[in-house]
Amino acid sequence: MSKSAKKDLYEAPDYYLVDELLSQEHLLIRSTVRDWVKKEVSPIIEDYAQRAEFPRQLIKGLGEIGAFGPTIPVEYGGAGLDYTAYGIIMQEIERGDSGVRSTASVQGSLVMYPIYTYGTEAQRKKYLPKLATGELMGCFGLTEPDHGSNPGGMVSNIKDMGDHYLLNGAKMWISNAPFADIAVVWAKDEEGKIRGMVLERGMEGFTTPETHNKWSLRASATGELVFDNVKVPKENVFPDIKGLKGPLGCLNQARYGIAWGALGAAMDCYDTALRYSKERVQFGKPIGGFQLQQKKLAEMITEITKGQLLVWRLGQLKSENRASAEQISMAKRNSVEIALDIARNARQMLGGMGITGEYSIMRHMMNLESVVTYEGTHDVHLLITGMDVTGINAFK
Repeated sequence: MSKSAKKDLYEAPDYYLVDELLSQEHLLIRSTVRDWVKKEVSPIIEDYAQRAEFPRQLIKGLGEIGAFGPTIPVEYGGAGLDYTAYGIIMQEIERGDSGVRSTASVQGSLVMYPIYTYGTEAQRKKYLPKLATGELMGCFGLTEPDHGSNPGGMVSNIKDMGDHYLLNGAKMWISNAPFADIAVVWAKDEEGKIRGMVLERGMEGFTTPETHNKWSLRASATGELVFDNVKVPKENVFPDIKGLKGPLGCLNQARYGIAWGALGAAMDCYDTALRYSKERVQFGKPIGGFQLQQKKLAEMITEITKGQLLVWRLGQLKSENRASAEQISMAKRNSVEIALDIARNARQMLGGMGITGEYSIMRHMMNLESVVTYEGTHDVHLLITGMDVTGINAFK
């Protein structure tokens, strides 16, 4: 094993001095999360990914570093931070592993955010403080076996039984499902309107079978949600939000986190490839001295720098409540696309070593194959941008 693989020597690239655009608080938060990832995630993550197991012991630490719902107000257990801070936290966690970042993203953006935004005060008080610490873990049920990019076609449904609702249907590709204590689930009511609700593990007829044989996000737990005549108390349903606006609002939060997160994976691949290029000698000199390798590294750092500026500006807009869904789509698609390109080029630079677990690159590359698809596929985000600039809907 080479020297660089034994210890996490990651140094974040900052070619345009973007750190100067961040506040002291942002830098402090980043340094806290970065140190935690180096200490708690990097030493174990390859082993867990090889075994296709989620490192459950990280949950407590994720809560302690504020990774669960950092923008949620302090009175509900959150940290009350701005969206740039949230993005930085996601970037540092995904630098460690996309699967661990997925766990945090789901908890904050897809479980805590809807309960805070659409829930009743009683729901907020009951769930949010425990979700913030990781005492309760949640998942988000939107995607169905036959309805992914078109969530409006969902068949999961609720019927009003007087004192409760009866829920039937199924969801799949659900991060955190196998161990989640609660699930924020979206289903159609008898009028065909999409409604959101909170399910608790233990409700009769509610099961969460695990998804096996994944080549991607192997250190993340993925499963299904199956509803067989589940009785949902009326106080568990979000009172006012109806239609796709509810779940899509949550997806915007998650996509924003991914825009920063995927950049973290890209930065880790670049940093690994750069260090390797200075150490690996062929034909009498370090491979970093050859033109084609320098071309790869130059293109990587250029794309990372452009991405850093894009998400930094998006963070400002999001904190001012001015970021549009379309702007978030652009950043999500861009960050994941460049991260995949950087991972593939970095893998080649490491030759045979690039496919081993001694380096993080192949794991990032496989993880990003999921990230490019979930929370809106690459093509869907392209068409969202296309529709925004032309005013013409290409989805129908």
